[in-house]
Amino acid sequence: MAQKDRLDVVDVEPTPSRRRSKSPSSSRKKKDQSASKNAKPLSEAPPPAYQKIQQVVSEDVDTGVKDNDIFMLPSSDYYWLLFLTIMAVGVRLFRIYQPSSVVFDEVHFGGFATKYIKGRFFMDVHPPLAKLLITLAGWMAGFNGNFDFKEIGKDYIEPGVPYVAMRLLPAVCVHIGQWDGMAADRASSDNALATQSRLILLDAPLVIFTALTGLSWTCFLNVHEQGHSQAFSPNWWFWLACTGLSLGATASVKWVGLFTIAWVGSLTVLQLWVLLGDTKNVTPRLWFNHFFARAWCLIGIPVTFYMAMFAIHFTCLRNPGDGDGFMSSEFQSTLNSKGMHDVAADVAYGSRISIRHYNTQGGYLHSHASMYPTGSKQQQITLYPHKDENNIWFLENKTFPEGGVGISGFDEMDPLWVKDGAIIKLYHIATDRRLHSHDHRPPVTEAEWQNEVSAYGYKGFEGDSNDMFRVDIVKKLSDGQVAKERLRTIQTKFRLIHTMTGCVLFSHKVKLPPWGFEQQEVTCAKGATLPNSIWYIESNEHPKLNETSERVNYRKPGFFGKFWELQKVMWKTNAGLVESHAWDSRPGSWPILRRGINFWGKDHRQIYLIGNPLIWWTSTVAIALYVLFKGLAVLRWQRGYKDYSVTNFRRFDYEVGVAVLAWAFHYFPFFLMQRQLFLHHYLPALYFAVIALAQIFDFVAFRIKAIGLRKLPFVGWTLAVVFLAFSAVVFSLYSPLAYGSAWTKSSCRQVKLINTWDWDCNTFLDNLSDYKSIVSKPTHVPTTAAAPAPPVDEPKQAEVPSPPPAEQEHEQQQQQEPLKQDVPRPPVEEQPGSIVPAPDSLITPPAQHQDNVVVATEHHIEYRDQDGNILNEEEVKALEGKVEFETKYETKYKMLDDDGKPIDAPAPQNPEAVEPETEQIVVYVDEDGNPINEQQPAVNTANASQPEGSPQPEAEAAVPGTDSLPADFNPEAHEIVHKQRIVYVDEDGNPLPDDQQEPEENVQVIEKQRTVYVDEYGVPLPDSEQDDYEESQGTGMPEEEQLVAGTVREAEAQTTD
Repeated sequence: MAQKDRLDVVDVEPTPSRRRSKSPSSSRKKKDQSASKNAKPLSEAPPPAYQKIQQVVSEDVDTGVKDNDIFMLPSSDYYWLLFLTIMAVGVRLFRIYQPSSVVFDEVHFGGFATKYIKGRFFMDVHPPLAKLLITLAGWMAGFNGNFDFKEIGKDYIEPGVPYVAMRLLPAVCVHIGQWDGMAADRASSDNALATQSRLILLDAPLVIFTALTGLSWTCFLNVHEQGHSQAFSPNWWFWLACTGLSLGATASVKWVGLFTIAWVGSLTVLQLWVLLGDTKNVTPRLWFNHFFARAWCLIGIPVTFYMAMFAIHFTCLRNPGDGDGFMSSEFQSTLNSKGMHDVAADVAYGSRISIRHYNTQGGYLHSHASMYPTGSKQQQITLYPHKDENNIWFLENKTFPEGGVGISGFDEMDPLWVKDGAIIKLYHIATDRRLHSHDHRPPVTEAEWQNEVSAYGYKGFEGDSNDMFRVDIVKKLSDGQVAKERLRTIQTKFRLIHTMTGCVLFSHKVKLPPWGFEQQEVTCAKGATLPNSIWYIESNEHPKLNETSERVNYRKPGFFGKFWELQKVMWKTNAGLVESHAWDSRPGSWPILRRGINFWGKDHRQIYLIGNPLIWWTSTVAIALYVLFKGLAVLRWQRGYKDYSVTNFRRFDYEVGVAVLAWAFHYFPFFLMQRQLFLHHYLPALYFAVIALAQIFDFVAFRIKAIGLRKLPFVGWTLAVVFLAFSAVVFSLYSPLAYGSAWTKSSCRQVKLINTWDWDCNTFLDNLSDYKSIVSKPTHVPTTAAAPAPPVDEPKQAEVPSPPPAEQEHEQQQQQEPLKQDVPRPPVEEQPGSIVPAPDSLITPPAQHQDNVVVATEHHIEYRDQDGNILNEEEVKALEGKVEFETKYETKYKMLDDDGKPIDAPAPQNPEAVEPETEQIVVYVDEDGNPINEQQPAVNTANASQPEGSPQPEAEAAVPGTDSLPADFNPEAHEIVHKQRIVYVDEDGNPLPDDQQEPEENVQVIEKQRTVYVDEYGVPLPDSEQDDYEESQGTGMPEEEQLVAGTVREAEAQTTD
């Protein structure tokens, strides 16, 4: 703040510069006597207080300060504000019902409304205020929570979702906080703000409360600058309290509101610092009054408001939901039906226990009947966040008791407590394998200090030394003296140290690929960090520990405990969103509007988040101009120039600087973040950049005398109107991307100024009249994030599907990759070694004569992922060398009438259109099996081309009716024989000469039944592992059956003499 506040205190005498003597001098006595003679009577003198007040008014207010109280503005200003508000609301309400399906992050935030109404607990990285408001709007409109919002493109109309009412909340309220007329108009004309405020998203409420904070704080600064006489007045308290409420609301929508708090806080600290230095007018007591007033309003009120929103959040979400797995068991016990029954406190050998990780939300130590694809290829060990029978382990010691029932007779033993330092083994009851570690690298974290952890063994196997772990109790984290000496349920926190290698059972926030069902990785780490290597026992059952034994349970946390735990989980989850996204961008690209976000695409229409280029670029230039001005001002100040003695210079630096400081606080912190970032994160900073632009224009056109426009206000107003008109025109040019309206390819290409604006103009039709023939149908669009296909020049007849929309942040789960790894497939029947003739339906008959002719052909090449989503050029280049692309050809026929219109008719079966691949050859043979005449031309039907010289199955059947047979040939006199033989063909599918074919042998087909064992992907195990494979026999509990292929047919060819 360039201007220093000058605050005077009424009735406070000025401090003398020098100390006076108690005994007055002779000259001083003469002056006092003359003053007493000339003094007026008390009744004639003006009141001292009046004189002091006049002094305050004249000295305490800067010469450039005016009282801009928003309740005392000219009536014309209110008319303009009303007009701009109506215009902004109209822009946002225009066709707000379109599109009538789920768009972008409505998947998340609409789904949260469903969970609020159903009372199902969920975890989100954002605070609850905006979600509660959206839920309230939907509930008041009759939404009952029976719509799940699970997929982008899912239809709203048929299930009767009041989505328009839910979208109205941000649309109607978005203009409330705009506190500068010209800035309000520019914000109303921005495409990005309009797009965000028309959907069930959080960024529009965030901008609303950010703007309200700016309005309240600016009004408080206006009162503060009126001088000390206005301090602690009702107006002063009102705007300070409104600032605190707005700060609490902003932070309760998104944590981006913390940047707004930092902006207000920095200016508050500067105010207090200036007041502290004003020893002439501000006493220490008065300074503390200023301090505590600001502390309560700007800290106490926001914190109270923020916590109140979470109190409502917890009140609404009382039932278990998909988010409770992120929370601790103590937290979960506060939800309905999630409270755990009391369990035995002491842990003995032979106990059935579940072990939970202490530091992450990964959950329970878990195993299932799926193998690692690399390393030892033994059974997987993971962390699973939900309660499951695969979480149950049987606790053994290193020796086996004899006799009794149960696993190795432990059930007949008297309880023997597990003490600190004991050597134990953990037996996985569901799969009859033990927890195991060895010197293999984990499949994901392939570090030298990490060893693989697996489940190894079979029923009846006594195990080996790699199954043994030593219990190491962490005493400083354990609750109670007994829990520090032996294992106690819930109370004891411990480590499991592998006795053979010295590594520690460990887990961290690393997810396994789809083959591991995206569960959390478990390893054995050497030198593991303490929090990630700590475990505790949650459930504990033993036949000898009945209801009379000591029982324990979780301590249910109160509101503050739940509140603080949820804040920590939100922080960790938010920081964990670091994977790349198809539509993410970095902060450096935001001010220049380098790239947007694809929200939705359907019926040759698209919603793409892109700002108004005129507003974004001019606001960025305004920021740059102020930075340049500030740099020159500091240099001139250092050289001794008196620029700050000029009122307009000083006011420009202060007023514009406040807005630029807000922009900086809302922009630069994103450079420190490693998480996913998107263009919409710049919207709060954009708001303050637009405010700075409007303020600079105000100074140039109406306030700085040296420029010359101050004497010509008509010129300034004309420039403002022209700029606003151009902003409206640019808004209309890009409005089809905001509203999802009909657009043409040519119009799209004309306004696509930058190559990095990656919406696809080929999505749209050539003429607006073509949209009349399109009937919108409810469709389910995959939510996998993928960029649209690159533009391709195509004939007019070609239809390019709309690019699939991208899916958001959150934000927490999940980020999609362009190509997924294979997931386990169910066992299939295979016929190894057999040669099976193709069914008749796969043999393409010869082309029949048709009147239709091929008038045109179209060729189009697309790259798609495994879900069919189109990949753009950048994604294809990024995947080169990492994945394998499989080439697939697709032939489509379109029958046209004389007018060129499509007609319903079967596609011509043209042999030339079928790829020359696997062939079916029809051969006529005599009773000895010898061919009667030349073979007929082959017809190709298979899907995968074969290299030259590869064997091809040939089906030979005696079928009469061709001209190539002898004239005296009688089909009825010949026996129809089906014969299998291998024919080698060249690269064109033509049979090689007979001298290059292998000698023909008599083949006898024998059918044989056998069992083939497969891995978790359904691929048969090698022959060397088939005979020695041991099937799991189970333990009496529900078994996870080994994936075994069903009985398959195998034909073995045996050569006969």
